[in-house]
Amino acid sequence: MIDWKKLFSSFGFAFTGIISTFKSEQNFKIHTFISVIVIIVAVALDFSKERFVLLFIVIGIVLSLELVNTAIESSIDLITERQHPLAKKAKDAAAGAVLVFSIFAVIIGILLFIEPLIDSM
Repeated sequence: MIDWKKLFSSFGFAFTGIISTFKSEQNFKIHTFISVIVIIVAVALDFSKERFVLLFIVIGIVLSLELVNTAIESSIDLITERQHPLAKKAKDAAAGAVLVFSIFAVIIGILLFIEPLIDSM
């Protein structure tokens, strides 16, 4: 049997995490703002369903990676307040994961937008 109260509570915790990250993390705000702008431009360019699917997958991955990065950094800060090479390594790797996919997201974005932009001229 599904425990509906527990299920809805878990969604509440998830939304709290998203809102908290948005309020406290500059990079998450930047990625969210850029995502909104990109979606507006995609609507204006009348993206196909396939282009929107790819666009939303890429946006979802970038924002999810930012949330995971924040979780990793916060967990490490909770465990230790002192500088430690392994703590730095973990934090840097998590941030690096966001950066790597963000670079690919820009490349994918260029590939998604170039044809509709040229066609609209």
